[in-house]
Amino acid sequence: MTINIIHFEPQYSKKFYELNREWLETFFVVEPYDEEVLSKPQKYIIDKGGHIFFAKLDDAIVGTVALMRMNNSKEFELTKMAVSPNYRGKKIGQQMMQYCIDFAKESQIPKLIIYSNRKLENAIYIYKKYDFIEIPIEPNSPYIRSDIKMENVI
Repeated sequence: MTINIIHFEPQYSKKFYELNREWLETFFVVEPYDEEVLSKPQKYIIDKGGHIFFAKLDDAIVGTVALMRMNNSKEFELTKMAVSPNYRGKKIGQQMMQYCIDFAKESQIPKLIIYSNRKLENAIYIYKKYDFIEIPIEPNSPYIRSDIKMENVI
């Protein structure tokens, strides 16, 4: 299975929303912050210097991930990673993760941050596999569901 990673184009905004909403509803709930960002990716991610990528298989978009600039700093949050239910377990998330890390290196992004939840054991395992280490989570984390914060110094 050959996955191509492509960059954001406005026509993929709906797919970004749908993939992430499905993932959130499967594992958690859609928080107000999620709804705002997912419904306006151009405003909240792209226009602020962030990036959105899509995993494309043939003509189908089967996954997505974003690098969202954090508070006008040089650090980015690796966020909004979702894979279509029919394609989970095929290492598409890992391919997107590697793409983001390579992109960060090429773009001289010094650090990637991930907010997650410990119940996502497979995801935490993958983050560690890609050299993310746990750091203290701030009390005002942007996500109610987050109970772990990790970073990868590029």
